[in-house]
Amino acid sequence: MGSLSITDRKYQAVVVGAGPAGLAVVGNLLEQNKAPIMWIDDYFHGGRLDKYYREVPSNTKVSRFMAYAEGVSPFREVAKEAKAPNAYTTLQDMDQDKTCHIAQAADLVIMLTKGLDESKGVFKLPSTASSATWTESNNWNVKVAGRGERTPPSIINSNMLVLCTGAHPMTGPLPVTDIEEIGLDPALNPPLLSTMLAKDSPTTIAVIGASHSAILVLRNLYNLASTSHPQLRIKWFTRHPLRYAEERDGWIFRDNTGLKGDVATWAKENLEEDILPSSDVSKYLEKISTTREKEQEDYKEHLPACTHVVQAIGYEKNTPPVLKKGEKHLQAEFDPLTGGFGDEKGEEVRGLYGAGIAWPNRVTDPEGNVEYAVGLAKFMSFLKEVVPNWKA
Repeated sequence: MGSLSITDRKYQAVVVGAGPAGLAVVGNLLEQNKAPIMWIDDYFHGGRLDKYYREVPSNTKVSRFMAYAEGVSPFREVAKEAKAPNAYTTLQDMDQDKTCHIAQAADLVIMLTKGLDESKGVFKLPSTASSATWTESNNWNVKVAGRGERTPPSIINSNMLVLCTGAHPMTGPLPVTDIEEIGLDPALNPPLLSTMLAKDSPTTIAVIGASHSAILVLRNLYNLASTSHPQLRIKWFTRHPLRYAEERDGWIFRDNTGLKGDVATWAKENLEEDILPSSDVSKYLEKISTTREKEQEDYKEHLPACTHVVQAIGYEKNTPPVLKKGEKHLQAEFDPLTGGFGDEKGEEVRGLYGAGIAWPNRVTDPEGNVEYAVGLAKFMSFLKEVVPNWKA
């Protein structure tokens, strides 16, 4: 086996993406004895958690990250083999009912990723999957980009293909063009955000949205305005009152959409209708309540006074590999209850699966509210349920 090149093997699965979901998929496939696995990613370094969000306070209790770390035996083995102290023991030693920074979760993902190597049947290819073709005779042929002139594109053959290709912040059209857009990712990183804004000239930043990310951005901007950037002002556009996750009897209302942790506390103490006018935050922040019908009008009225805008209005899928069935393009529809896909006729696409923020599990709470479950422990929980049923 050791002398074979990566393209000579037939793999049980190709997993595209090495963020928290891709890692959880690899762990669950190993748990089901589905090896060898070809794992494709540009960096193998914690995905967006490490690249963009280390500075962000998590809205997740430490115990939930531990549930992820201990979810499958291959993860437990990596933790056992790792020299202490490490990312796992760091989380283990923290208050399990408190939240932490995303950095701690990112470090855990990086540690587990490093630990899943060829000795465990995992072959890592630092590259990009451009397309994948399914044929009756050969299952999935995944085309992988070459590295420079010396390494041409290659074809990886596999029984299964699992897409964990992730998502990125989305933006919407605005009626004002001469305004500088600050991406949500840098806006969530206080040290980086600080360097992007002038300290000694008037700056007004529009923030659109009322999600967990939007409130984090408002807090970051307020912290700058009240310290190092005294001429900074904020216009906050929101369509609805603040929504909080609420502990119910054995479950959480708005578990995936409500504010949690430190961010929820800060919002309650500073941004609620009856509190904002007397809060220190009101010295720097003006709230503009709007609606879906009225928002373009409100933007036209208020955005010309702004120098910058941050849109915190959700995430959209990264572009996955082009999928084909034989010579034809495959229009695949994700099934959020099984992790599988159906074709345009509604028939199951054999051996094709997805997970993570781009392909999340749909959940219905005890009151009938439907949400999409995103988060490390939620990915793990969903995959433990569905991966045993995945087949070529």
